[in-house]
Amino acid sequence: MSSISKQSPSIPLAERVRPTCIEDFVGQEHLLGKDKILRKLINSTYFPSLILWGPPGTGKTTLARILARTSGANFVFFSAVLSGVKEIRQIVEEAKKLLEQKEIKTLLFIDEIHRFNKSQQDAFLPHVESGLLTIIGATTENPSFQVIAPLLSRCRVLVLKSLSEDNIRTIVTRAASNSQTGLGDKDLQLDEQAMEHLVSMADGDARIALNSLEVAAAMASADKDGIPFISLEIAEEAIQQRSLRYDKGGEEHYNLISALHKSLRDSDPDGSLYWLCRMLYAGEDPMYIARRLVRFASEDIGNADPQALTISINARDSYHNLGSPEGELALAQAVIYLATAPKSNAVYTAYKMVMQDIKKTGSLDVPMHIRNAPTKLMKDIGYGKGYKYAHDQPNALVEQDHLPEELKGKRYYHPTNRGHEAIIKDRLTKWRELLKQRYP
Repeated sequence: MSSISKQSPSIPLAERVRPTCIEDFVGQEHLLGKDKILRKLINSTYFPSLILWGPPGTGKTTLARILARTSGANFVFFSAVLSGVKEIRQIVEEAKKLLEQKEIKTLLFIDEIHRFNKSQQDAFLPHVESGLLTIIGATTENPSFQVIAPLLSRCRVLVLKSLSEDNIRTIVTRAASNSQTGLGDKDLQLDEQAMEHLVSMADGDARIALNSLEVAAAMASADKDGIPFISLEIAEEAIQQRSLRYDKGGEEHYNLISALHKSLRDSDPDGSLYWLCRMLYAGEDPMYIARRLVRFASEDIGNADPQALTISINARDSYHNLGSPEGELALAQAVIYLATAPKSNAVYTAYKMVMQDIKKTGSLDVPMHIRNAPTKLMKDIGYGKGYKYAHDQPNALVEQDHLPEELKGKRYYHPTNRGHEAIIKDRLTKWRELLKQRYP
């Protein structure tokens, strides 16, 4: 950070209230709770090179700074957007001097590490391997695809989650009341509806919530006692997004999406269309609805009508291209299609069963006969031995196991008699009968 005081109003609120110790950090309990990995690393003052993967505004940079402060390391901020190999060499030289002269290690925080090209990532490898540099990479992209394998293997990947609404509410409340680095000296009063709007519109991103609070505070009008007051209207104006307009029953955001989901599941096109329009009229983000429709197509329809997923994705893309109000009609079309499609949760149920078994049994061995055997050595030790090529068999059907030995014979997918799944069920039944006759 520059020499400007952290209390200076010229520094954005999100930066001023950034936690400096783990006790003030909010969220990521799965990493920082008792006996969790980051908590233990901080307490031990040792940590390996890490990649923090998660959505924006979830605390990646803050965690890196806290880790550096805890370890006593020299903290260097490095932007993958603004810096290159030349800057890497300079950092390496400085790290060598600090280690040799003062025995101080260097922690290199790489913001947006996914934006590094291969040569830039390669430049880090020998220094990470030697221990000269400990890196903490922050990324919003899947590191499996964006970080080269040699560097990825030398780092521990930690997944950060979007902050919960309670987390965001805590962060906003602290920022509004903190008189040292926050807005506490303004004696702000925040309407409860305004708070809920700030929280919900942040969508799990603390930076969005704090930036919105700062704008709202600048717009706050004095109440009858002369105290700055942030109303729902001011919060809406600050965020440039209308709040959901609830009816007299006071339904919440999640009640509305639940009503839409259940109307779809119960095959009611009228109720489904009504709740869609209620959410759109209230100012809900249409892309949020579109994502929920895509999920519904797999969870509640699945292979009973495989076209449902295609139509949902097309509706999402149509809205993305057209925007409002033109694109909203595509969402309405998808809603009516999903409501009138045959229903099955067989895919969803099968998926959950498999995930539960994997969680219980761990990394079971791949059966030898279906392993890949690209080398002579692998073939010699039995990889791929006994594999039956389906296209060499009548009807392209073979009798061989594809599950690990411990799960042999287990069935997860049980298609229903509804829609296209009835065809799938009939097909599977016939195949199994043919195999029984061939392999009695």
